[in-house]
Amino acid sequence: MFTQPYRPAGYNAGYAVPRSYSSGGNYSSMSTGTTQTSTMPPQVPVGSPMTSTGTVVPTQTPAFEQSFIENILRLNLGKVGTFYMTYENNSEWNAKIFKGVLEAAGRDHIIISDPQTGVRTMLLMVNFDYATFDEPLKYSYPYASGSVPPTRGCC
Repeated sequence: MFTQPYRPAGYNAGYAVPRSYSSGGNYSSMSTGTTQTSTMPPQVPVGSPMTSTGTVVPTQTPAFEQSFIENILRLNLGKVGTFYMTYENNSEWNAKIFKGVLEAAGRDHIIISDPQTGVRTMLLMVNFDYATFDEPLKYSYPYASGSVPPTRGCC
């Protein structure tokens, strides 16, 4: 029979974790039951630079958005597509083709359905090679609403 090599401590070790920062900085210490007051740092938008003194440098949100496969697929929900997938180190089949109506697209998956049977299949983007469609795709050029960022390149 497997025995546990150690036993968990019956007391709280280390510092108490605040239960909630949303109550104006007041929280109860889990180990002592006392109330402490702290000041919360200001809310900072993700990606905003800060100086060494802790001051947030205001920046303008970029007027362009990068183009990702999931965004293009989301623009074309409801269309019939053929999805080519590769499964490495698979002894039965290395590549497989799926055809169906595009129902959903996330960062890491695609959901398609067979119009005849109604069977839904979730495909992982890690296996995705490419897709073809028999009709024109909706595609919003990512830099249409703002300025085109400078190219970083050679040729």
